[in-house]
Amino acid sequence: MRAAAAILRRLCVLLVLGDGIAAARAETATVAVATNFAEAAEQLIAGFEAQTDHRITLVTGSTGKLFAQIIEGAPFDAFLAADQARPARLEAENRAVAGARFTYAQGQLVLWSATPGFIKPDGAAALRAGDFTHLAIANPDLAPYGLAAKQALQGLDLWDALRPKLVMGQNIGQAFSMVATGNAELGLVAKSYAVSNRNRESGHHWDVPEALYDPIRQDAVLLREANVAARDFLAYLKGGEARLLIQDHGYHVE
Repeated sequence: MRAAAAILRRLCVLLVLGDGIAAARAETATVAVATNFAEAAEQLIAGFEAQTDHRITLVTGSTGKLFAQIIEGAPFDAFLAADQARPARLEAENRAVAGARFTYAQGQLVLWSATPGFIKPDGAAALRAGDFTHLAIANPDLAPYGLAAKQALQGLDLWDALRPKLVMGQNIGQAFSMVATGNAELGLVAKSYAVSNRNRESGHHWDVPEALYDPIRQDAVLLREANVAARDFLAYLKGGEARLLIQDHGYHVE
């Protein structure tokens, strides 16, 4: 009986120690994510948390604003940008973990209208026709999708002609909302918004030829090497399950 009791006590101690080790390994990470990728990120986080004891806190915003917050010392553990330039700069300035940067998605630009049939089969022709009052884009100085929109309009030789009709959001989410709410008839937005299941105004979209704008390669960086949750989450993004979900949200994956 004494031997059995001793064994039981040892098992209890081991169980307590095991729970303590698991709890010590479970962490919470704060991940800054570009607005265009927010919906996909929410689902990715749900899948990641279902497989681990880690927890992820999501903070969204334009890439430019999130970058500025990181420079100012915001306590983010990882950054999923909508471009490559800012993550590369963070790495070069030793604000990100060297060698951890990678491309997690490549965005696609579309011309979108909430009104079915408003965009003709050739979206370029619809832009040239000019039968609209407002065209929404994200701010090219803050948002990579805004820069892509500007490049596309310049490639079509329409930038100067359409500038009086442009309305700008601080990020691609705001540009999309302008079209969804009827404040703009058309918008150059991320395909992820146009094909989203949350989009109640499915309307119609036209894929902007990718030759008209620089590839929207979206890079991720680890900002705090010691945070296991952030490191494991970025590793999860490279896996097959995550890549399929990213594709389903209107992105290319490399």
